[in-house]
Amino acid sequence: MTLNDIVQALPFEPVIHGMLDMEQEIKGIAYDSRQVKPGFVFVGIPGVQADGHAFIPQAIANGALVIVAERTVALPAGVCLLLVPNSRVAMAYICARYFDNPDRKMRLIGVTGTNGKTTTTNIVKYLLEQAGHTCGLVGTVGGMAGQEPLPEHLSASTTPESLELFNLFALMVDKSCDYAVIEASSHALEQGRVSACYFTGAVFTNLTQDHLDYHGSMEAYCQSKTKLFAMLHESGYGVVNADDPYAEQFIAASAAPVWTYGEAENADLQLISYSASITGMHFQVKYLGNLYKVKMPLIGKFNIYNAMAAMCVALAEGLAIEDVQRWLQQAPQVAGRFELIDEGQDFAVVVDYAHTPDGLANVLTAARKLKPRQLITVFGCGGDRDKTKRPIMGRIAGQMSDVCVLTSDNPRTENPLAILDMVEDGIRTVNHNYLVKEDRAEAIQIALAMAQTGDMVVLAGKGHEDYQVIGTEKIHFDDREVARTLLRARLQK
Repeated sequence: MTLNDIVQALPFEPVIHGMLDMEQEIKGIAYDSRQVKPGFVFVGIPGVQADGHAFIPQAIANGALVIVAERTVALPAGVCLLLVPNSRVAMAYICARYFDNPDRKMRLIGVTGTNGKTTTTNIVKYLLEQAGHTCGLVGTVGGMAGQEPLPEHLSASTTPESLELFNLFALMVDKSCDYAVIEASSHALEQGRVSACYFTGAVFTNLTQDHLDYHGSMEAYCQSKTKLFAMLHESGYGVVNADDPYAEQFIAASAAPVWTYGEAENADLQLISYSASITGMHFQVKYLGNLYKVKMPLIGKFNIYNAMAAMCVALAEGLAIEDVQRWLQQAPQVAGRFELIDEGQDFAVVVDYAHTPDGLANVLTAARKLKPRQLITVFGCGGDRDKTKRPIMGRIAGQMSDVCVLTSDNPRTENPLAILDMVEDGIRTVNHNYLVKEDRAEAIQIALAMAQTGDMVVLAGKGHEDYQVIGTEKIHFDDREVARTLLRARLQK
């Protein structure tokens, strides 16, 4: 790739400062100055923690030939500055060109929404692979190319920066993927990380309170999510949860035809009835006037919606509903999503990632549907995140649980007890049968110790995560490991 290629790739015309041969070969791209090598492009990105522009001198010292930035900086001879209105968006288009547009060599499907993104993307991947395709995946639980895990450092966040994302796409193409399905977070959409992606399909699962510390309001949060649908071309398609109050805004944002699913009578894929058991869900849907009975091993009405979203993607991709109906019987368990921990105990233990008010309500509703003798919930709220949801989640847990154990959940740089005080503000208004134990392992131990035959213990908030963030340190911690260890010790007594 040359400097001229970079300029041509940009969606806007940059202001160029400094002299450099337009045919100068570019050796690589970095937005971390420590990763810069001779011949690289360095992109200065304004961030919450630090401003990448402050590290431009270090990048130049490390050999950067081209600087992409949003403001002018002093340059030595032999270095070129591309002044752009949005350096993150610029980086997305540069990376797309640098990796030879790998997203256009596959059918790319993005899934956005507050809850259900991970499960939906995993079911979409599973269905496409059952149909004989090779599908890549990028999301909360990592990156995959077919059944092969991709490098962890490229998928450290739900939706990586464009440099890592297009690198992942290129690896997928190298491994013969003809599809890729990714989680598109509101942060990534708002910041422009996926702005250069060519999406064939877009899925909207739901919109409930989350990330208001970043977006400020539900309206702004919604607008960031609809950007995914605004990126669709007429030849693509959208999939929208027709039962969500924000559904019309997503439909209106799409220039492509939109499939809908839900209980609404006008939904393309309509949910007619359902029932639950500890082994999974049975539900009936109507499609093109015909009724289809579906059985799957995933638990909870929310997982029916996730499955229906994936079914719409499969139908939009031309798969037969009869095949989809059969394949869902073996749908894979997604790590940390209503995951049953079974060591032979006579009560149920469930681990779930639920960390929003709606997510927690969905999980506890699913648990209640299974009619446990007593529902015991262990949960907390993350630090340095939306504080307004803490009392709301406390109230939800108090209303829906028989007993609650409040505990830490990635307190980060906040005082864990101060976080728990805010959760208590909500729970004490509806339920006094709770206790506070800051240490999460001890909280889980307490909950499991009080569980009796026929009870259910829900460990909410961490799901698949195998760490706790305390201060700025990431410490190994896995709810599933802790629960299994405690259950085995209990059964050996």
